[in-house]
Amino acid sequence: MIKFGIGLLAFALVGVWWTSMDKNKLLDKNIYDYSILSLTGEKLSMKDYQGKVLLLVNTASECGFTPQLGGLEHLYEKYKDKGLVVIGFPCNQFGQQEPGDASDISKVCHEQYGVSFPMTQKIEVNGSGADPIFRYLTSMKPGFLSKKIKWNFTKFVVDTNGIPVKRFAPWVKPEKIGTYLEKNFFKN
Repeated sequence: MIKFGIGLLAFALVGVWWTSMDKNKLLDKNIYDYSILSLTGEKLSMKDYQGKVLLLVNTASECGFTPQLGGLEHLYEKYKDKGLVVIGFPCNQFGQQEPGDASDISKVCHEQYGVSFPMTQKIEVNGSGADPIFRYLTSMKPGFLSKKIKWNFTKFVVDTNGIPVKRFAPWVKPEKIGTYLEKNFFKN
């Protein structure tokens, strides 16, 4: 029993050490070190958004939170001239609520909600297949009790230096995020 307890303690300590090593490696990075493919297949380099405030959101077309796309578009239109870029990252990991291909995603985002901000190809945000951007975001801004993304429409604000500064839960509406952005970045 004592050997088991010591082994379990050693395993836990290695886990803590490994996690801190992972975060320490990430501390030397910022969002500009990453790129992804756009919904239409072109390379989307985060370096292109250097000096901008980013709002990065995992989206889904068939989710109860999908109407937030309209609010996100409103934020983008309101603040894009002040330096805001919203980027949507479609994901099918939660309730299979993004089952379609790029064409299906485009129809919902562009035709139904008038989205004009960049959208990426469908990605994973959790697990071994998680896109490196989301591994970085969740390591830098873990959620309550875990780093994992818990549902569609988790939102991350990244400052003008490329560092994640705030994480918003899926149920937080874009209007509330607008208040945060106004207070912290776009003061009149």
